[in-house]
Amino acid sequence: MGRFDTVILGGTAVLPQGSVVRADIGIRDGKIVAMADQLNASDGESIIDARDRIVVPGAVDAHFHLGIYRPLEDDTRSETGSALVGGVTTVLSYFRTGKDYLNRSGPYREIFPEVLDRVRGNAYTDYGFHLAIMTNAQLEEIPWLVQHGVASFKYYMFYKALTLNANSTNAAAYTMADTYDLGHLYRMMTIIAEENAKNRGRISLSIHCENAELIRVFIEDVKQAGGNDLKAYSDARPALSESLAIAEALVLAEETGCPMNFLHLSSSRAVRDVVRWRNSKAGANARTETTLHHLALTYDKTFGGLNGKVNPPIRDAKEVEALWQAVLRGEVDQVVSDHAAIPDEKPNDLWEAHAGFGGTALLYPVLISEGYHKRGLSLGQVVNLASANPAATMGLVPQKGMLAVGADADIAIIDLNQEKTVTPQLLLSAQPFTPFEGMVIKGWPVTTLVRGQLQYQNGDIVGKPTGQFLSRPVVNGVEQ
Repeated sequence: MGRFDTVILGGTAVLPQGSVVRADIGIRDGKIVAMADQLNASDGESIIDARDRIVVPGAVDAHFHLGIYRPLEDDTRSETGSALVGGVTTVLSYFRTGKDYLNRSGPYREIFPEVLDRVRGNAYTDYGFHLAIMTNAQLEEIPWLVQHGVASFKYYMFYKALTLNANSTNAAAYTMADTYDLGHLYRMMTIIAEENAKNRGRISLSIHCENAELIRVFIEDVKQAGGNDLKAYSDARPALSESLAIAEALVLAEETGCPMNFLHLSSSRAVRDVVRWRNSKAGANARTETTLHHLALTYDKTFGGLNGKVNPPIRDAKEVEALWQAVLRGEVDQVVSDHAAIPDEKPNDLWEAHAGFGGTALLYPVLISEGYHKRGLSLGQVVNLASANPAATMGLVPQKGMLAVGADADIAIIDLNQEKTVTPQLLLSAQPFTPFEGMVIKGWPVTTLVRGQLQYQNGDIVGKPTGQFLSRPVVNGVEQ
């Protein structure tokens, strides 16, 4: 028998701190146990040839929505499979009570174990959860949830007082919440800050920043003008609403000391606002995130019309380029997919169509094609954005996010020169469309391993759904 279960030979590895070196990797019991200039093929029970390939840590897709529009079990199986295509080995999924997901409210002590039961045995990637605290009663459950492996929570700024669609379904009916306002947010932040101060690793609040009151006014104006396309949707939820919501959240963050994650920032203005604040405050704990679609799509260049509807909206080409400049300056900490698979084509009515779409299969490919090849983003920056930074933000270091001895053997092997045109079939998702269709992308994973198990190779899922729940935060390499 060999010293290793698997050896990866001949590849060029992207290591922590961004160095790119020739390295062979030895894997045993799901962990990286050796990295060297040269290992012997005879040392491994199985051999993976990575010559002329880049070897990177599996991506941590820290913004995912399992089961939002489809049964949780089915969605987990198909969409974590799709994630493998993009070199993703960990997904961190948002979940909330209310409409969609399980379509009910109640205590997380009852609902969260059910969520875990439904996901168990269906995931190809490892997985964890962020939970949205929707009711006053759920506020009291935050310490219990932290003890049970939930290290991040969520608040939706635009849910407060917002009429969500043309049928006048209001926020209270949609969320099944009670007093979902800034007072509720303040209480959340206070409790999360207290949990974070207990030195169990980073406990944080993820926040969707769009101001409900402004959106209401702009939606009225756009509807009156007859808007029914993605530009109209961007006009109805402009960057101004994002900036105002960020300002509100930052005032409360400064007061409470709550660690913050600012989600799917869609404008360079939004990134600027967060970065200026954290640079001016000693000890400020705020992370910035944008998405693949905000870096790759514009409202006039998506496939399938309203299939590109998402919150916050995709913007114009000028904003896409401004976001890329923020990425290149190091102002964006992580890039995610905000994956939310929709089972059918969206209707041709802007106000009736669901918001969101899948994209996890494009995580490394878009960053490599649009970032590395087109804009000079280094491979180290690519890995930081897709893997190392989200792992650190979400309490998964040193288990995830790096190629290092002792870390999980979550690995993507990438052909930097492989070029493909995006189709729905290529992405292996249950979603029958993709707004990225027709996009030519250069740089694709050819092999993805999760905890040392070969899960994806050359366009096909070849493993089994053996992904594990990640109890966060990880402290000293041990899940708490």
